Amino acid sequence: MVGGIEVGAVPFNPDGWGPPEAATGTATSLLYDVPFATFSRSDKVGRIADWTRNTNNPGKNPKQGGGSDSIFDFTADDSFGTGDEDSTFRLVDSKPAPRPKFGPKWRFNQNRSQLPQRRDEEVEARKREAEKERARRDRLYHLNRPNINSQRREAAVFKSSVDIQPEWNMLDQIPFSTFSKLSFSVPDPDDLLLCGALEYYDRTYDRLTPKNERRLERFKNRNFFKVTTTDDPVIRRLANEDKATVFATDSILSTLMCAPRSVYSWDIVIQRVGNKLFFDKRDGSQLDLLSVHETSLQPLPEAKDDINSAYSLSVEAAYINQNFSQQVLVRDGDKVTFDEPNPFANEGEEAASVAYKYRRWKLDDDMYLVARCEVQSVNEVNKQRSFMTLNALNEFDSKYSGVDWRQKLETQRGAVLATELKNNANKLAKWTAQALLASADYMKLGFVSRVHPRDHFNHVILAVQQYKPRDFASQINLNTSNMWGIVKSIVSLCMKLNEGKYVLVKDPSKPQVRIYEVPVDAFENDYVEEPLPEEEQVQPPAEDTQGGEATVTTNDIEDKEVESVA
Repeated sequence: MVGGIEVGAVPFNPDGWGPPEAATGTATSLLYDVPFATFSRSDKVGRIADWTRNTNNPGKNPKQGGGSDSIFDFTADDSFGTGDEDSTFRLVDSKPAPRPKFGPKWRFNQNRSQLPQRRDEEVEARKREAEKERARRDRLYHLNRPNINSQRREAAVFKSSVDIQPEWNMLDQIPFSTFSKLSFSVPDPDDLLLCGALEYYDRTYDRLTPKNERRLERFKNRNFFKVTTTDDPVIRRLANEDKATVFATDSILSTLMCAPRSVYSWDIVIQRVGNKLFFDKRDGSQLDLLSVHETSLQPLPEAKDDINSAYSLSVEAAYINQNFSQQVLVRDGDKVTFDEPNPFANEGEEAASVAYKYRRWKLDDDMYLVARCEVQSVNEVNKQRSFMTLNALNEFDSKYSGVDWRQKLETQRGAVLATELKNNANKLAKWTAQALLASADYMKLGFVSRVHPRDHFNHVILAVQQYKPRDFASQINLNTSNMWGIVKSIVSLCMKLNEGKYVLVKDPSKPQVRIYEVPVDAFENDYVEEPLPEEEQVQPPAEDTQGGEATVTTNDIEDKEVESVA
């Protein structure tokens, strides 16, 4: 007795493993008739006890050996319960259960009928967010594509800037796709002459915010001059002195340099006189105005008398820019003067603050280009003088741009500028090109908005931002080598033409320009144009003005603005 438990007698087998053959006693007699077989680790061992086995199965005879030859074969013996083991043996499926693509890891059986039948709200919400994110990425991809003209508005709303007459002869047609591959590097230019006078910039405007906005003033007594190349007395003098072979202005050069970004039609008059080439603009040309919402995908109203039409907004933008460039100056009479006074102002006239730089670039061994460039203000910090250009972006209706400047300028100024780069890519590129041509140290961009969306006469200055021209050019993907490559290719093409007058026209519906040979007296005051057939007649968007030199005042722009909405 060990702790009240009777172990019983254990017989000893001196001949090997297992119970002895002649074992006697109560404990061993119970197992005497049970067969015993040796086994190894690889052998299949039967169950010791199977309490679920049905022992009353009449169709089974446990005593039949089934033709077995060995006493150690227990496949037919039901003593260990192994009779049906092979027939019921199945491999275990070790593959993990399939997981749902979204949502938590549900535990469920492999039977499809036992899946939860409810729609998970979190899964659906994530699917919707994924679709929105994918759509947003697609939108950004199309907006940031280098080819801005890939998605255009309906070409039917655009009209040619000049009437193509039947007697004009088309000489060449150049698609914009060829301009993207051009590249040309020019050395630093030479300053031949500086004219005019500049007033100092008022740095208090750098601290403007939408909460302390300033009303845009009107400068009716200051004259602004938009003189074309051949009417410039300084360029005529330089041409007589054989200082160059090609002559132009910064507005004309910037139009050529940024031509691939343009959507609206424009035209440039080209005159070949002897071995010299002059790039001109017509009186009352579109180049005197500023495009608004040009590269946007949302169309503007087509009616010309609408205050938000393309023409009305161009006149309004020119009016805003002229007044803005004079309001942000320190008007105390202190000016920086240069070699010569303003060449276009008569004695006693008050000219706007502007300095003209006549600069010369070398295009080839025997080819030089002279251009008149402009800067509008000067700033002096630590006795270091820096020149700057002054331009203003204007907001006319937030429903067209999708961004409310009064709400976003103070906290998300980058988003406002990105929207303007999308809607006015050509205008901003031209301003940057003009600042680079003049070697201006800074660009000042003003953000001017209407007092009310339906009031296009009264405006407020919300903010002023400063940029360096080269840094801003890199930001808007404006390549200076490509800009000069476009100019060099057009100059080389025009130098092969015979003496005469030509016009370079941007197609209103396709990304390409055409060169026409026109009569020598074309675009003159006494030039009579032959009428086109009625189905081909297109009214020019610009109004003709009288006189060789174009002098534009704010009164003229206001009069045009009144006429456009009368």
